[in-house]
Amino acid sequence: MSAAAVERPHEDRPLIAEANLIMESLPGRRVEIIGGQILVTPSPDVAHARALKKVTRPFESAGLDEGETEVLQGIGIWLPGGPEDYAIPDFCLVEADIDKNLIENNAYDPVAFRLILEVTSSNWRTDLRAKVTAYAEAKVPVYVIVDREHQRLHVLTDPAGDTYATHRVHAPGEIVILPRSIGAEVTLDVNEILKAGQPKAN
Repeated sequence: MSAAAVERPHEDRPLIAEANLIMESLPGRRVEIIGGQILVTPSPDVAHARALKKVTRPFESAGLDEGETEVLQGIGIWLPGGPEDYAIPDFCLVEADIDKNLIENNAYDPVAFRLILEVTSSNWRTDLRAKVTAYAEAKVPVYVIVDREHQRLHVLTDPAGDTYATHRVHAPGEIVILPRSIGAEVTLDVNEILKAGQPKAN
């Protein structure tokens, strides 16, 4: 069952109120609350955007941006780890009726998410640690990390408590086929995606 849309007054949510003030004072920054702590992510660089664009295409080619699902960027997910926790993933595959799953503060019920993907930035530890726990607790079925820091692509499946039972790490040169449970067969070229995520030489 979907959660009803409930917009609580921000004064009843001190962390959310503070997070929203930070967003207003630092335009372009991504502000999230994970594990009861406010996390501020710097604006993405061009290489981050290129990697995100490259990874989006296979999902669209597989027909996942129409019909039962949508491919979206920067959509908030409400997290069960704390009373005000939410994250704003770089990329997600969601149910087409996600609009009815609004919970609070432009964040949506995890039940609407089939897959979340993060492209790492300077705060890569958050994507590799805190968000693994957060998305597993939210029972997001598939979590993919484009790890630009270590030049790897991580595919985590089978959420179990505060972790994922399956965590596969893929190196450049590998071709990754994501679980068909997301709705279609999606193939990712690890080298192509990681190369797109590197700044171009001058």
